[in-house]
Amino acid sequence: PKKQNVLDRSPSSCTLLAQLMKDLFPKLSVSLETLRTQSLHGPSPVTTFGPKACMLKNPKAVMHIQDPASQRLTWNKPPKSVLVIKKIQDVSLLQPFKELCIFLTEQKQMLVYVERKVLEDPAIANDDSFVAVKKKFCTFREDFDDISNRVDFIICLGGDGTLLYASSLFQESVPPVMAFHLGSLGFLTPFNFDTYQTQVTQVIEGNAAIVLRSRLSVRVVKERRVSEFLVLWDERVHSLAIWKQVLNEVVVDRGPSSYLSNVDLFLDGHLITTVQGDGVIVSTPTGSTAYAVAAGASMIHPNVPAIMITPICPHSLSFRPIVVPAGVELKVMLSREARNNAWVSFDGRKRQEIGQGDSITITTSCFPVPSICFRDPVNDWFESLAQCLHWNVRKKQGYMSSEEEEVEEP
Repeated sequence: PKKQNVLDRSPSSCTLLAQLMKDLFPKLSVSLETLRTQSLHGPSPVTTFGPKACMLKNPKAVMHIQDPASQRLTWNKPPKSVLVIKKIQDVSLLQPFKELCIFLTEQKQMLVYVERKVLEDPAIANDDSFVAVKKKFCTFREDFDDISNRVDFIICLGGDGTLLYASSLFQESVPPVMAFHLGSLGFLTPFNFDTYQTQVTQVIEGNAAIVLRSRLSVRVVKERRVSEFLVLWDERVHSLAIWKQVLNEVVVDRGPSSYLSNVDLFLDGHLITTVQGDGVIVSTPTGSTAYAVAAGASMIHPNVPAIMITPICPHSLSFRPIVVPAGVELKVMLSREARNNAWVSFDGRKRQEIGQGDSITITTSCFPVPSICFRDPVNDWFESLAQCLHWNVRKKQGYMSSEEEEVEEP
């Protein structure tokens, strides 16, 4: 067979190269994120989600990116554990949360993971009728406990923010996520809680469609002066590091300053423009219906492999939002002419200041969020556009009869 070129940066060769380095250097941790593909179609997404879930292989699929209607969930082994994420301090969710947990533990014999601060809610902590169920829970704390290999799938109770929060808990492979619409907007939460028993049972049995929501892999490198030496801190290595998986968007803005933000935008090492305005949004297709659409961007289906760049109130009449291939590498840096520092946030969280010499590198992640669909990826998306954003809602034009047409003619 033809000998493979080790300099090839395709997803398959990246995997082989990573395995080779692990075999040669057992103590060296090699991540596929560091071996970024140069393909314009983006990196090959991981199709195993958590310890037991994976995507059902479709032998009829020709392209790497399957037809959205053919993406189905399957289990290598029956799921035994589930993470339940509930919106904190929302009284309206207490009863649905209790009903769901009782159903999962007593009827489905599932091991339920719950965040510790959820159980610290007085309404739950002081409920004597819920004590027996709480004793069966496994608890964890964000940023302290690693549950990435313990959870088979996730159930979210709340709005879109609960799905974003679930994504932030898993920096690599993400278990399948089932989101119930119990919040305000609900664009990413297609399930109604009224029929939760039937819907959850279907998911446990592996009868569900999924959509792979791509994420952004974000690396922040900060430049700091220590004594007389210039030191570059790679945020992946040090304790102050920022290496984030982002589901919606990365936002760089002017913060509290009254001056325009002034940041340089690089694509694969080439300066493509300088953003002068309130800031810039780098979003996934999933994030295109969030902050980006409010700033004038187009809405992109989550199956489209792309990254969207949207300026926020640019001081230019010609700066329009653009869409670039998913495989490119973007870098945002403060311009030398900037009068003030900038601020960056990741899915609206972990906001921090960016100064001269700091850089934000953004690529498409290999670890998407497998979001379970109510029907299928296409119908669910258009249903959300119509129900949540009232896309193209207009009073229909009335029918005109032939007699009326003759009257209208000049």
